Amino acid sequence: MTRVVVVDDQTLVRQGIRTLLELAGCTVVGEAGDGAAALEVIAASTPDVVLLDLRMPHRDGLWTLRQLRERAVDVPVLVLTTFDDDTLVLDALRAGARGYLLKDVTLAQLTRAVETLAAGGTLIAVSITDRLLRAIRDTPGPVGVETPPPQELTEREVEVLRLVAGGYTNREIAGILFLAEGTVKNHVSTILLKLGARDRTNAVLRALHEGILG
Repeated sequence: MTRVVVVDDQTLVRQGIRTLLELAGCTVVGEAGDGAAALEVIAASTPDVVLLDLRMPHRDGLWTLRQLRERAVDVPVLVLTTFDDDTLVLDALRAGARGYLLKDVTLAQLTRAVETLAAGGTLIAVSITDRLLRAIRDTPGPVGVETPPPQELTEREVEVLRLVAGGYTNREIAGILFLAEGTVKNHVSTILLKLGARDRTNAVLRALHEGILG
């Protein structure tokens, strides 16, 4: 069973998510109402995935993500929030989140996201990635400003990127890695976001320049 920690400042929301996840076969090994408590619960319970709200009093979700990175706590974090804001999504991804979903998802979608992250993948709501990628593509970078360094890719994302570099389609990559085609699409979208690339070709060129593909 996938071990999950739920971090949300609303007790009723935490209890509801716990009940739903346990019905789906997951095990909720801890709960927390803010970031400071979350760090203690995560350290004590060693979960496979953390479900994290962003807007919380005292220590919010972004603070929690940054603290996990500073402390080298390698646990996949799935942001689960009501806030559909491009800046928040990018800030969360830069801080280390591996997934971003809105709270209007179905139980099946939430469970699939938890299992994807537990298996080493990433998952961001398609509506969000499509909008962000469109903004990245359509907004020219300032003249004379150096491109910011890319965010670190997971092992699975590097695998997908190697196959993209080999000219494989999402469907072919899905067959090679035994993944759903939609999961591959999510991986590719996240790779583009992390590398600041406007398309697959640009992502491969950026990865080669940065030495990500060896």
